[in-house]
Amino acid sequence: MNRRIRTLAVALCTGFVVLFLFGAIGMAQEAAEAAAEGAAEPQSQSMLWWLIKVSGAIGVFILILSLYFVSVVIQQFLELRQDNIAPKELVAECDRLIQEGDLKGLFQAVENDNSFLGKTLHAGLSDLDYGADEAREKLERTAEAETVNMEKKITILATIGTLGPMIGLLGTLKGMISSFVAIAISGKNLEASKVAEGISEALVLTFEGVLISIPAIYFYAMFRGRISKFAVETTTLADDMLRAAIRALKRQRAGGAAPAPVKP
Repeated sequence: MNRRIRTLAVALCTGFVVLFLFGAIGMAQEAAEAAAEGAAEPQSQSMLWWLIKVSGAIGVFILILSLYFVSVVIQQFLELRQDNIAPKELVAECDRLIQEGDLKGLFQAVENDNSFLGKTLHAGLSDLDYGADEAREKLERTAEAETVNMEKKITILATIGTLGPMIGLLGTLKGMISSFVAIAISGKNLEASKVAEGISEALVLTFEGVLISIPAIYFYAMFRGRISKFAVETTTLADDMLRAAIRALKRQRAGGAAPAPVKP
C-alpha cells in the first residue's frame, strides 16, 4: 500500500512539473514569435530566462519555497517508516528480555534508543517502581508528546499549502496593477506588449502558487495519516510490552524471590 501511495505521489508531482514546463515553453514560444515579427531579436532567446523575468522576485521566492518543500517531503519519506518508529531488532530484543524476566536488561535496551517505541517504553519502565497505573500513564503521555513532535515536522507542508495561493494572488495583483498602469499612462499610444507583460506576470505567478500548494496539501494529509497510524500501533505495542513486564514483575514477587530493581 505504501508503495502505491509513493508511486501516486511521484506521478502527481511529475505531472504538475510537466504541465508547468510545457505551459511555460508554449507561452515563451508565442512571445518569441511575436517579438520576431517586429524586432531583430533572435527567436532562440532562452525560454527559461523569459519565465524567470516574468516571475520576478515573487517567482524566486516561490522557487525557494518549492525547493524547501521537496526537501521536507524527502526527509519525511526517510523518517516515517516502520523500521524507524519501532525497529524490528528492538522489538525482538524486548520480547526476549520480557520472556526471560530480565527487566533490568529491558530497561537498558530501551534507555539509549531514540525510536518512538524506545522512548515510550523507557518512560513507562522508569515509573514502574511507582506502580502499574503510574507507569502506563507515563507511557501514554510520552507517546502523545512524541506524536506531537512528529506532527510539528510536517506542519510546514500545511503552511506552504495555505500560503501558495496567497503568494500567487499577490503576484496576480502586482501583474494586473502593472497592466492597468500601462493602460493609464499610455494615452492614445497604447502598447499592447506592456499590457500583455503584466497579464502574463499575473497568470504565471498564480499558476506557480497553485502548483506548489496542491502537492503540499496532499503530502501533508498523507504524512499526517501515516503518523496517526504508526503512533497508535506503536503505542499499543509499547503498552503490551509494559503489561508483560508488569506481569513478569508480579511473578517474581509471587515466587518469593526479591525482584531486582528495574532501573540499574
